[in-house]
Amino acid sequence: MGKRIKKLKKIRIHREGTDTLLYGLISIIAIAACLWYGIDNKWPFWAFIVVFGIVYAIVVNFYQCPIRYFPAEDTDKIVVAPADGKIVVIEEVEENEYFHDRRIMVSIFMSLTNVHANWFPVDGRVKFVRHQDGNYHKAWLPKASEENERADTMITTDDGVDILCRQIAGAMARRIVTYAKEGEECYIDEHLGFIKLGSRVDVFLPLGTEICVKMGQKTVGDQTVIAKLQ
Repeated sequence: MGKRIKKLKKIRIHREGTDTLLYGLISIIAIAACLWYGIDNKWPFWAFIVVFGIVYAIVVNFYQCPIRYFPAEDTDKIVVAPADGKIVVIEEVEENEYFHDRRIMVSIFMSLTNVHANWFPVDGRVKFVRHQDGNYHKAWLPKASEENERADTMITTDDGVDILCRQIAGAMARRIVTYAKEGEECYIDEHLGFIKLGSRVDVFLPLGTEICVKMGQKTVGDQTVIAKLQ
């Protein structure tokens, strides 16, 4: 693996939201202009500005694309949170699709107020990327991990450990974007993908992994250490 390059943290708008934000702003301006010039009473104009101003601010926050860099130089055996959100699952599960053995699953739920960019949880090489259609159960439900639409990215670390990162669509989410490419090297400071609207990301870890988070804990993508591999 090459040396990870450190830069200043930056925040920008994710390319997945450029069109939505542009057309949304144009629509708000057009409707506001009609209310201002078309109605003598100005309270509908101000009510519209307040309500949709708040909604637009939430959407802007949703489509943020933070450029983050893990503060420590050594990332060997470190597993970072792949998303902003809250820990909703830490449990030992039977994973029969790829590993055919027991794994520790750590799940992070992203609400509408969270940034929805996703990061690689470990340094390594992308073994494969697979997308599966499915249902749209609420993302925090246990069955969402197996039954919902999802994208699975398997990463092999330098020590030969396979880590599965699963992007899951929620009840409102209808689009999962994955930038990972099979065979490419990946680093925890890089974006794995993006999920639109409420959703969740699962990380499957080997038994014996040291878990560094607890249920209900808030996470910051690419910053919070969720586990340390043996």
